[in-house]
This record gives sequence, C-alpha cells and structure tokens, in this order.
Amino acid sequence: MTNELAILRWVHILAMVYWLGGEWGVFQTSYHVTNRTLPLPERKRHMETAYRIDILARTGIVLLLPLGLHMGKIYGFVPMLEGTGVWWMWLFFTVWLAMTWTAFIARETNLGIAVTKTEEMLRYPLIATLFTVVAMAFAGTGPIVVGEGTYWYPSKMGLYAFALIIGLFLRVVMRRWTMRFRILAERDDPAQEAALEREIGQARIAAYIYWITISSVCFLGAVKPF
Repeated sequence: MTNELAILRWVHILAMVYWLGGEWGVFQTSYHVTNRTLPLPERKRHMETAYRIDILARTGIVLLLPLGLHMGKIYGFVPMLEGTGVWWMWLFFTVWLAMTWTAFIARETNLGIAVTKTEEMLRYPLIATLFTVVAMAFAGTGPIVVGEGTYWYPSKMGLYAFALIIGLFLRVVMRRWTMRFRILAERDDPAQEAALEREIGQARIAAYIYWITISSVCFLGAVKPF
C-alpha cells in the first residue's frame, strides 16, 4: 500500500505539471493564431501546435480526479471505493480519457467535433456532482468522510470542479478555432477574424483565473492547511 500511494502521488504530480504547463503553452501560441499579419497557413500551424500541447493538459485534467479519488480511498476519505468500486471508477475515467484522445485525433473532422461536444456535455453532470459531494462532505452527510484537519480534501475537489468550468469555456474557444479557420480557408471574413480576437481575449482572462485555481489546488494538496 505504501508503494501504491507513492506511485499514485508521483503520477498525480506529473498530471498537475502537464496541466499547468500545457495551459501556458496554449496561451502563448494563441497570440500567433489570432495574428492577422501572418499568412493563414502559418496561423493554422500554430493552431495545430496549440492542440498538440493542449492534449497533454487535457490528459492531466482527466487523470487528476481518479488519481485523487484513489488516494482518497487509501487515506480513508472515500470508503465507497473500497473493493471493486475503485475499478469501476477507473473504468469510467478510462472511457472519458478515450473520448478526449478521440476528439484530439479526429479534431479536423465532423466526428472529432461531435465527440468533443459530447465530452463537454458529460462534464456538466460531473461538475454538479462534484459540487454536491463537496457540500455534503462539509455537512458531514456525504460519501466523502472528512473531519478536523482533513477539510483540505473536499476543498481541493471543489476547486477542481471550478477549474472544470473554466476548462469548458476554453475548450469551446478551441473548438471554435477549427470551425472559424474552415471558413477563413475559403474566404476572407472580417467577422470571423473579429470573433477570433474577441474570444481569445476572453479566454486569456479566463486563463489567468485558471492558473490561480490550479495553483490553489496544488497548494491544498501539498500543504494540507486545514
């Protein structure tokens, strides 16, 4: 069990690093994606780079929750995962990860866009469930069993759910990149260019909030302050 916890913690740190670092890479690449002075093919190459960086961040996001729940089971915070429960939990997140990678591989196709939209829709009930579980944990009535000195665990879960909300918005922006560049490849369209710049501007503001949230998740997991 000691080795199991250590390995899970190691992978958890790697997932967090790829999440935080990947978002910074996408943020910087977005400046070239919206740069009207660059030829369209070059802007599309930067968009492709952004997608290749972002898939590592998305993989990290998906893995963080099952890793955290698995470690929570070992700590005794999630007794419902004892026995076969932990394997059913991993099966669910394996399917989620498969959808994420399918959307990435097929991102230039209608199938990829459809899978992306489906994966996005699945996040809404997941986010609602996480917030509900967090509230129940603080009330002492939920499946998460915590007490004095361990409230950092549901707090971390709540911040993760909030980060998923921001991530949803950023994913919508990136999906629109693909659709807008399809139009721009056919013709010059000032309206599409303006929409790109407006959405990227909004996404950059969201990115700053994202980084603060991710850093807070890291802090709670490392320091366990309350």
